[in-house]
Amino acid sequence: MNKDFFRVVSPARFLELLGHFPPLAAETVELDAARGRFLARDVVAAEDLPPRSRAAMDGYAVRAADVFGAGEANPAYLDCAMDVPIGVIPDHSLPPGTCARIVTGGMLPEGADAVVMVEHTLDMGAGAVEFRKFAAPGDHVMHAGDDARIGQAALAAGRRLRAQEIGLLAALGVTRPAVGGRPRVAVLSTGDELTSIHVTPPPGGVRDVNTHTLCALLCDFGAEPVALGLAPDDQQAIHAALARAVADCDAVLVSGGSSVGARDFTLAALAALPDSEILAHGVALSPGKPTILARVGHKPVIGLPGQVTSAQVVMTLFGRPLIERLMGDPQALTRKPFTFPATLARNLASKPGREDHVRVRLEYGDGDIPLAHPVLGRSGLLKTLLDADGLVAIDAACEGLEAGSRVAVRPL
Repeated sequence: MNKDFFRVVSPARFLELLGHFPPLAAETVELDAARGRFLARDVVAAEDLPPRSRAAMDGYAVRAADVFGAGEANPAYLDCAMDVPIGVIPDHSLPPGTCARIVTGGMLPEGADAVVMVEHTLDMGAGAVEFRKFAAPGDHVMHAGDDARIGQAALAAGRRLRAQEIGLLAALGVTRPAVGGRPRVAVLSTGDELTSIHVTPPPGGVRDVNTHTLCALLCDFGAEPVALGLAPDDQQAIHAALARAVADCDAVLVSGGSSVGARDFTLAALAALPDSEILAHGVALSPGKPTILARVGHKPVIGLPGQVTSAQVVMTLFGRPLIERLMGDPQALTRKPFTFPATLARNLASKPGREDHVRVRLEYGDGDIPLAHPVLGRSGLLKTLLDADGLVAIDAACEGLEAGSRVAVRPL
C-alpha cells in the first residue's frame, strides 16, 4: 500500500479517481421496485406504442383537406359517417367528405388524419356536423409509434427510471427491467467521544450524528445503508470494522479519523488491509479538506471528516456521484450538477488554492432571481446546514466574490 499519507488533490481530480470503481453487476427487479434505478440495457420495443393512431381530444376525426379554410365566418359541413367508441377498432375507412365522432383515446379510422375538438363543432342534426375551425394533418392525433417504435430502443441503457420511465415500461409490458445493482454501503463512525443517540453523553461526549445523516443521504441517493455503529479511537478496532465492512458491502464510508493527528487511525487501519491503496488523502476543498479516498480490492472507501457539515458537503459533492456510478449511471462523474441562479447578498472572501463551498440561505423578493445570503459558522455546527438552502462554489483561483454577483446555487 502507498503510505504517502497526505496526497491532496483537486475536487476535479477526486471525481476522476472515483472512475477507478466499476459499476455493480446488473440485476432484474420487479417494475414497481425499479424507481430510481438505472437501466442496465436498452429497452427495445416489442410493439408500436400506441399501436394505432388515436384521438388526443374529444371531437370528430376528419380528413384535414375536407375542413381546409373552415372558420367562424366560413364553416365547413360534413356528414357523420360513424361513431368510434373507446377500445373499438373501426371496421372500415372514413369516406371523403365525412367525419367520425370520436372520444379521447379512440382509434382513428383509416383515411382520417386529424381531429377537430368538439368545442369547434356544432351537431346540426340529421347526421350533419358544422366545423368552425380548420385542421392541419396530425392535429390532436397521437400517431402510431409516437411513444415507441417496434424494434427500436424505447429507453437507453444508463437512464434513471423516474415515474415517467416506469409508465413507459408498463405500457410496453416490461415487468422486470434489467437495472444496475443497488450498492450496499457500510457506514462507520469513529471516535472515543461518540455515544449512541439513545444515551445522555458524558462530559466531553457527543451523540453520533454522522451515522444517521449519512444513512439518510445514502437512502436519498438510492443506496442501501448498512450502519456498523461506533468504533473507538483504536487502530485494531477500526481495522476489524473496516475488514468486515469491505467483505460484506460494496462501498464503505468511515467518518472521523481522517485528519493528521495522534488519535487518527483510519489510514493505518486501511494500510493493514490486503490489496489496499490510498488514492487521495486531502482535497483542496473547504469544508472537507481531510477527506480520504482508498481502494480495497475493487471497492471504494471514503474517509469523511468527523465534522457534521464537512461530511455532508463531501457527500453532496462526491458521495452522490460515486453511488450513481456504482448503480450504472454512465455520466455520474462528468455531468454538471444542477444549479440555479441567485444574486449574492454580501461580499464573500475566500482563500486562493482551495475550492470553497459556502452554505447560503435564499431570500425571494419581487424579482425572479433570489438573494443568496451566506450562512457562516464552524463546520461542526448543525445550524449552518439547517439554515442553508444550497451551496455556492468559489473557484480555487478566486479570492472572493462581491455583493451583487450572479452565482450558481447547488441545492442541498
